[in-house]
Amino acid sequence: MTAVEVAVRAHAALGEGPTWDSAADRLIWVDILGSRVHTYEPATGRRTVLATEQHVGAAKPRAGGGLVVNLRDGVGLYPPAASGGSTGAGGAAPFRWLHHDPVPGRRANDAAVAPDGSLWCGTMRYDEAPGGGTLTRIAPDGTVRPLLDDVAVSNGTGWSPDGRRVYYVDSPTRRIDVFDLDDDGLPVNRRAFTAVEDGFPDGLTVDAEGGVWVALWDGGAVRRYTPDGALDRVVPLPVRRPTACAFGGTALTDLYITTARTGLACPHPLSGSLLVVPGAGKGLPQPPFAG
Repeated sequence: MTAVEVAVRAHAALGEGPTWDSAADRLIWVDILGSRVHTYEPATGRRTVLATEQHVGAAKPRAGGGLVVNLRDGVGLYPPAASGGSTGAGGAAPFRWLHHDPVPGRRANDAAVAPDGSLWCGTMRYDEAPGGGTLTRIAPDGTVRPLLDDVAVSNGTGWSPDGRRVYYVDSPTRRIDVFDLDDDGLPVNRRAFTAVEDGFPDGLTVDAEGGVWVALWDGGAVRRYTPDGALDRVVPLPVRRPTACAFGGTALTDLYITTARTGLACPHPLSGSLLVVPGAGKGLPQPPFAG
């Protein structure tokens, strides 16, 4: 496996949610606590930054262009013109709420787009209190379906290549769980997929072979597990707090990794940067949000 490289040198407080936008050949990622949505085009090196008015847990491309964002007080939409961002802090951009649900002390965290084009969005309390977070399905028309209501830190979510299983992380459990999906694409039969030591499981992605890649917060690595839950590979990283990973590039073979520097007294110089492992494997195309 090729060594870890720096895709974007940055000082994000809490980088998260890398997502390959195949329509624009770019990677989208966020700095949650910096209230910024970043984009990066590997072919040109072009970068943009979109400032949001609230902490932003995730940003995903929309089928018609623009972004869907998981914000502190709910889920909202940016149109195509706004999603290009700016090279600076930026000003106010056109925006509308799709689902507005403010809860004092709670913020958005990771999110993922399901094969049917819906958004599965997670929340957590700022104090990470057990049971203070949720996992919710937001349909393209804004219809809300609660999925889990007893979560501490809702994190990585990813679907198997055949669309019959979904993997999910509530970080303090130190497990990756797996659900079967019923005929409506909703999760049933929750069970442990694998336990994780040497850190806390955070964001994850599923590759074309069904392998599950997970970033280890305070574990300084990304791990790959086979579809039966066996540890297959470990990618050591120079930073202590990787947060999430996703395959990108035109062939979906490069593994991008977001990182954080928040809470570290002496962060590594690359903490908060976007890292990449070229040729790490083969990812799955990620559907855009259908709304």
